[in-house]
Amino acid sequence: MEEFVPIVLRSLAVSLAATGFAIAIGLPLAAALALGRWPGRPIVVVMVNALLGLPPVVVGLVLYLLLSRQGALGVLGWLFTPGAMVLAQTVLATPIVAALAHRAIEGRWRRYGPTMQAAGASRWRALPHLVRMAARGVATAVLAGFGRTVSEVGAVLVVGGNIAGFTRTMTTTITLETSKGNLDLALGIGLVLIGISVAVSATVLVLAGERR
Repeated sequence: MEEFVPIVLRSLAVSLAATGFAIAIGLPLAAALALGRWPGRPIVVVMVNALLGLPPVVVGLVLYLLLSRQGALGVLGWLFTPGAMVLAQTVLATPIVAALAHRAIEGRWRRYGPTMQAAGASRWRALPHLVRMAARGVATAVLAGFGRTVSEVGAVLVVGGNIAGFTRTMTTTITLETSKGNLDLALGIGLVLIGISVAVSATVLVLAGERR
C-alpha cells in the first residue's frame, strides 16, 4: 500500500498535463471552427467529431510505432515515459474539448452574432464575449476532456509500459493488481478513481443543466 499515494499523484499529474495541452489545442480549434469561414472547414468539423470515438489501444499502437527507435519520433526517447503517456492522453482528449467547445461557442454565435455584427463587432472581436457567454459549455468540454484522460488505460499501458514507480497509473495498477489477485490495492485505487470520475461527471451534468 506504500505505492498508493504516488500512483494517485502520478495519474493526476499526467492527466492534468494532458488536459492542459488538450485545452491549448482544442479551444483555438473550436473557435476557428465556430467563427471561421475557410475551405475545408466542414470536413474538419466532421473529422473532429468522428475522432470522439478514437479507440485508445489503436492510438497507443500508432504512438508506439512513432516513438519506437525506428519510428519518426524515436529521437525524442519518449517511449515508456510519462511524456508518452501525456501525448497519448492529449490525442484522446483534444477532439472532446474541441468538439464540445465548438458547439458551445457556435451556439452563442448563432444566437447573438447578428446583433454583435450590427453593433460593428467582427467575428474575432466578438470571440472573447462569446467565450464568456459560453463559459459553462466550455467548462463542460474541459471537464469531459479530463474525465477521458484520468480514466484512460489502453493507450497509456501501450506507450507507458506500466513501469513501477515511473509510469504506473491508477488504471494500469488496477489492471495489474487484479490479475495478480492483490484486490486490496486494486479496490482502494478503484474507489479513488470512481470518486474522481463521479465528481467530474456530476460537475459536467450540473454545468450542462445550468447552461440549459
